[in-house]
Amino acid sequence: MPRMHALELLPDASGCEVVRRDWQALHDAGLPSQLDHRGATNSPHVTVAAAPALGPAEDRRAVRLLSPLLPVEVRAAGVALLGGNRVSLVRIVDVPDALVLAVLDLRVGVADVQHSGWLPHVTLARRIPRADVSRALEVLGHEDVVLRLTTLRRWDPEAGVVHVL
Repeated sequence: MPRMHALELLPDASGCEVVRRDWQALHDAGLPSQLDHRGATNSPHVTVAAAPALGPAEDRRAVRLLSPLLPVEVRAAGVALLGGNRVSLVRIVDVPDALVLAVLDLRVGVADVQHSGWLPHVTLARRIPRADVSRALEVLGHEDVVLRLTTLRRWDPEAGVVHVL
């Protein structure tokens, strides 16, 4: 499977701190956490689109469609599980309709976009055994948080870098 390029929305410093607290709580409980991902580009984000290739045209379109909507306050609300025997644990993000429409408009123009539709979320952990899910939920609690998404970036896995757009 090819490595996916991605367009992502990042929270401000306060929002990153909120998400990193969840990462730390899972890590401290001995559970998988995004904190375990040691890559220099690892940071809390909401993926807008992922595809085997993204180029300057997609970057320009993303800036045109999404930048006017930033910054935007969103609510990280419910928790969801994605996957099979080992799951990704995510916080679902409620976003304004204008952002949903802009993202869907962008995604229509991206060739070979991964996943249809858009499920805005922030990943807290990957590859959690299903047997550990209830413990992970206890560790996280159920408090909703407000995040302020401020930055649009593109992840280039071939170069191993992110570019702020």
